[in-house]
Amino acid sequence: MYRRTALGALGAALLVLVGLSVPLAGAEKKAAKSAKGQAHHMHGHFEQCAKACADCMRECESCAHHCALQVAEGHKDHLLTLATCADCGDICGLAAKLAARGGVMAVGACEGCARACDACGTACAKFPDDEHMQRCARACRDCAKACRDMVKHATAHEHEEKGAEK
Repeated sequence: MYRRTALGALGAALLVLVGLSVPLAGAEKKAAKSAKGQAHHMHGHFEQCAKACADCMRECESCAHHCALQVAEGHKDHLLTLATCADCGDICGLAAKLAARGGVMAVGACEGCARACDACGTACAKFPDDEHMQRCARACRDCAKACRDMVKHATAHEHEEKGAEK
């Protein structure tokens, strides 16, 4: 008799544990799915930023070459844009790499990239009759916007995670 009571109690305890674990497993799956959705959402911003940075890098490299040719022809007003385009292209290249892999330094690099693109875009926009310079200015504006959007979403996501940890 004692054996039946003990087995019955053990069976009841087992059913309670199984019953409790099913909702927990469902909650864990739901949380994992939500985290995966957020990661996918974040990945999209990093991808868009990486593409805009890579496009801007190529445009800045091309524009720096254009400016070098202009300087060689005696147009010294292209000296500043030669330097800003070369530097901006390098910064965009770094930001593109870090954003593409979702690197831990991507936010800092993209904050710097946005500032570099602001400076380069402003310098290139001072040549309204030069289509090459205008393309570079547009690429810089697009890149700065994509970088700021990614940074905004990444930092908002980071704040959400810190709030959830508390």
